[in-house]
Amino acid sequence: MTTGSTAAAASPSAMPSPPPTPETATASDRTATPAPGMPILAVDAMGGDSAPGMVIAGLDIAAERHPNARFEVFGDAVQIDELVRLSKRLRNRVSIRPTTEIIPNELKPTAALRLRDASLRRAIDAVANGEAAGVISAGNTGAMLALAKIVLKTMSGIDRPAMAAIGPSARGDVVMLDLGANVVCDARNLVEFAVMGELFARTVLGLPHPTIGLLNVGSEEMKGDETLRRAAEALRESPIGPQFRGFIEGHDIAGGTVDVVVTDGFTGNVALKTGEGALRLVGDLLRRVFSANIASRLAYLLARPGLTRLREWLDPRRYNGAVLLGLNGVVVKSHGGADAEGFAHAVDVAMDMIVNRFNDRIRDDLGRHADRERLASDAFRATPPASATSVTTG
Repeated sequence: MTTGSTAAAASPSAMPSPPPTPETATASDRTATPAPGMPILAVDAMGGDSAPGMVIAGLDIAAERHPNARFEVFGDAVQIDELVRLSKRLRNRVSIRPTTEIIPNELKPTAALRLRDASLRRAIDAVANGEAAGVISAGNTGAMLALAKIVLKTMSGIDRPAMAAIGPSARGDVVMLDLGANVVCDARNLVEFAVMGELFARTVLGLPHPTIGLLNVGSEEMKGDETLRRAAEALRESPIGPQFRGFIEGHDIAGGTVDVVVTDGFTGNVALKTGEGALRLVGDLLRRVFSANIASRLAYLLARPGLTRLREWLDPRRYNGAVLLGLNGVVVKSHGGADAEGFAHAVDVAMDMIVNRFNDRIRDDLGRHADRERLASDAFRATPPASATSVTTG
């Protein structure tokens, strides 16, 4: 005798539906199962001026460059699903994680901490929970810094994280840190920044022995405050001492004197914004010069090949992707106004760090420093901030 439930199970109408195809899958179905060892990046899809469209378009570009990567994408599931459906590369490589809150750019970090179901918060949580190796967002910078510090916490052996980015110089690319995460730093912080920046240059720029300089008001050893002089002394005695070139000045950043520029977050942020303004000024002046009259327009036609190369060299998309170094996880901040190609470059930076086990190598490098105990001593760390010490200028 057949029971009703058994009969229903045997009837064709009650048979389970076939699994969804990539074309018919909904957001709830679209969960990629990564193979062991595949790098996973958590993505805040709702951060940025043109999100989520720009974010998903950037992932589509990055997916071609990183065929083994998988993406945990957090945000409005309906919008994200519609965009992912349009990309053959992303259909089986994206897991959509629905969220109900968004952190706007104008929101203060203290308020952002209370939005626990925000796309940015959930993406960072995924790294903390071991669901992803890194996180990327084009959203609120202050909120990302605060959330990443609180949720992920600093690595053992690191006192403070630092924001690092890559920029152009006369001799190639240059790494600069800190760019605003720490307004006031002591000597130990600067030494740690140098260690992390040196490894970042090796990992992302592929430089075997990147050179390092401390940003100062002069290149002579007696210049600057006590904090800088103590940091320079410690760096000379450290394992990266042979790569340390001493103090450098502001013009050395664009001049390419060193590969890694180390400074406190206040000075670094001012230098960064000054450089960005200078690049915009150069672009505006070139446009004015070559559009002034017929003769200048003809001159532009002759100079166009060289100007095209210059534009490509200074293209801000090539340098998109600032990194918060020193946390338990890879954290990459894309510019909020980036386009898809710029966002894809920020993904490139994140994937380089994940694949090359950047954080594991940071731990190894810190362990190699024979003077680590001295750097951690109270006497060394008690260096007063620059505002409370005498400064020798040029």
